[in-house]
Amino acid sequence: MPEMSYAQALNDALGQALANDPKVLVMGEDIGHHGGVFAVTKGLLERFGPKRVIDTPISESGFLGAAIGAATVGYRPVVELMWVDFAMVAMDPIVNQAAKTSYMSDGRVKVPLVIRTQQGAGRGNGAQHSQSLETMFAQVPGLKVAAPFEPADAKGMLMAAVEDDGPVIFLEHKLLYTRKGDVPGGRHVVPLGKAKVSRLGQDVTLVGLSRMVELAETAAKELSRQGVEAEVIDLRCLVPLDIETIRVSLQKTGRVVLVQEAHRSFGWAAEVSARLMEDSFDDLKAPVRRITSEDVPFPYNQRLEASVMPSVPKVVAAALSLCQDY
Repeated sequence: MPEMSYAQALNDALGQALANDPKVLVMGEDIGHHGGVFAVTKGLLERFGPKRVIDTPISESGFLGAAIGAATVGYRPVVELMWVDFAMVAMDPIVNQAAKTSYMSDGRVKVPLVIRTQQGAGRGNGAQHSQSLETMFAQVPGLKVAAPFEPADAKGMLMAAVEDDGPVIFLEHKLLYTRKGDVPGGRHVVPLGKAKVSRLGQDVTLVGLSRMVELAETAAKELSRQGVEAEVIDLRCLVPLDIETIRVSLQKTGRVVLVQEAHRSFGWAAEVSARLMEDSFDDLKAPVRRITSEDVPFPYNQRLEASVMPSVPKVVAAALSLCQDY
């Protein structure tokens, strides 16, 4: 099994999708000759030509509208938005067209569209280039929302997204592109909507999404040195949401810490917390804790940025508090 970076795994998935299905298109700003800001589409133009790998004008609303139209007549576009923050200028085609067309046509019109984009803070990119907007998309019926952490999952989930008959928002963290891991060669599909237990434990459950899984795993190692064994769950998807994997872990540990990079208020951690309180209250030995970013725009200064974001010490402190106080 070859070792690949996260970016290489995504590139491999796109290359296989283009080779296997002539209806797959790749579209976006600077994705052709330039190969994408993070080199995810590097080499695809040379292999498949400009009719399959399309450099678009700087108009997110325009090329997303074109991609939705192509999807409704049988193509499978994979659109790259350079930054998730730029989705704000294309919310009408995403929310009012892509998400609703299948429902409004009683399923007669499919929209097999993948919107790839990167998000997240940690590089000092400033308030307009550092947001995590996964919950904004997850709140819209008709959209699936995926956010893989491991390179193998990045490849497998992207291939699953391309083969899906509905629109999928595929979120990649900008600090994960260089992360390396073993990635299966050939066709590799990871079904959307299934969380993964990445570490076993019996004292507390740590749940993360995307890069926050890395914080949870690092925190789990520190907790182990202090006599607390944490179970770590990689959500992988928000829609569909695999709440059952969290419930099973909760039945064992009785304690949950949710690690969310997005701002605290109204995030996916609040939704998961509410579902656990509604459906698994008797399994809770302690209140659900959330470790999130503060409700402020992300600062440009990296020390200030780090101060408002989740961190390993914050996760460790929350888990120890639950285990010692309850």
